Amino acid sequence: MIVTENLTKSYGSTVVVDGVDLTLTPGGVTSIIGANGAGKSTVLSMISRLLEMDGGTVSIDGLDVSRTPSAELAKRMSILRQDNHLAVRLTVQDLVAFGRYPHSRGRLTIEDRRHIAAAMDYLELGPFASRYLDELSGGQRQRAFVAMVLCQDTDYVLLDEPLNNLDMKHSVSMMKLLRRTADELGKTVVVVVHDINFASCYSDHIVAMKNGRVLCQGSAEEVITTEQLRAVYDMDVAVEIVGGRRIGVYYD
Repeated sequence: MIVTENLTKSYGSTVVVDGVDLTLTPGGVTSIIGANGAGKSTVLSMISRLLEMDGGTVSIDGLDVSRTPSAELAKRMSILRQDNHLAVRLTVQDLVAFGRYPHSRGRLTIEDRRHIAAAMDYLELGPFASRYLDELSGGQRQRAFVAMVLCQDTDYVLLDEPLNNLDMKHSVSMMKLLRRTADELGKTVVVVVHDINFASCYSDHIVAMKNGRVLCQGSAEEVITTEQLRAVYDMDVAVEIVGGRRIGVYYD
């Protein structure tokens, strides 16, 4: 279980996260939505300890994130950041293998290699194993980074805007993959996503943020409504039921 209490972050006099209390139960997919500047990525970065919090606490399965040794934390939680640019040129297999570092410390065992092969197979990356990342399409490269995160074999998988720079087809494929990751591998997936319809169709739980605070949270039925979306985005969003799913229509 991930629990944040009174989580805060400021830059100078600007408060970007303002007293966020969250309880994310194990299992399933949680999407964090909201307008630009709502604090979504900042919350995720503080949960994963990529960013120091100014106030409040974060715990994962009862462990205080700010006090838990990095090696132990990395065996429980993995994160895919927005910015995945690397200073070195790596093959797909080398990148995925990097996900085993918390376990192997650079000395791969038979067990590590089994995890690497399984992650690459799960993401259908076998044909690209020896290809360099800069030789891949955007969708292939993003799959490689997700494979690295899954290879880390943590209970909690955090992804910050994994649909960035992906076209419609690859965005759908990525969300289906994250759904499978929760359903088939038993992972707890927390994803920052801009498209409310992806959140609606693939999430068990949705957290909507505005101005650094949690405005509402719940199931798609509770969050993806005209009233709630108007409060989150300051615009009218008609909600239609299509194939049993709640779809926001925000075009005039």
